[in-house]
Amino acid sequence: PSLAESFAVNAIGPALLALFPFVAMFLVTSVATLRERTSGTLERLLTLPIGKLDFLVGYALAFGLMATLQALIASTLAVAVLGMDVAGPTWLLVTVAVLDALLGMALGLFVSAFAATEFQVVQFMPALVLPQLLLCGLLVPRDELPDVLSAVSNVLPLSYAIDAMTEVQTAAQPVIWGYATIIAGFAVGMLALGAATLRRRTP
Repeated sequence: PSLAESFAVNAIGPALLALFPFVAMFLVTSVATLRERTSGTLERLLTLPIGKLDFLVGYALAFGLMATLQALIASTLAVAVLGMDVAGPTWLLVTVAVLDALLGMALGLFVSAFAATEFQVVQFMPALVLPQLLLCGLLVPRDELPDVLSAVSNVLPLSYAIDAMTEVQTAAQPVIWGYATIIAGFAVGMLALGAATLRRRTP
């Protein structure tokens, strides 16, 4: 790639590598799980001795494999094809991308408990995804945000995902485990809330 292209990739590459798996897995997971409800599959499954948390964990494992594969492909394209410079270990970059995808998956499972149609899933994006996109540091650095927006950014999980990506890209010995713990905590929390609010069928 040219110098300008390389600069662009290195400037926004980490943020996009965190954002793309998150958004993609959010849409795939929420729509797929919603269809399980609307088709009656969930209702039939829950006639068995299986709890709602068991159902969501099972789906999380299946979608987790898809999320891992997607993160591997996205990371490979970013580094090997687009030429994004990474100062830290590449495996850490992939690890953060996988966590981002799992976060999107967990949020999708949570949202699917409230949506009745695929269109409603899309309507949740402005409420749950757009604020994270605007305040995560992709468009404006987080330290340049007004105090109120900076405080909101500090409680959004995607902000920590992008911070972790940036740390891996710029530091030879990145320390991301604090970020990773926060991301994983949000994902587990979303799964728990999804299990608590999941309806057996869509009215």
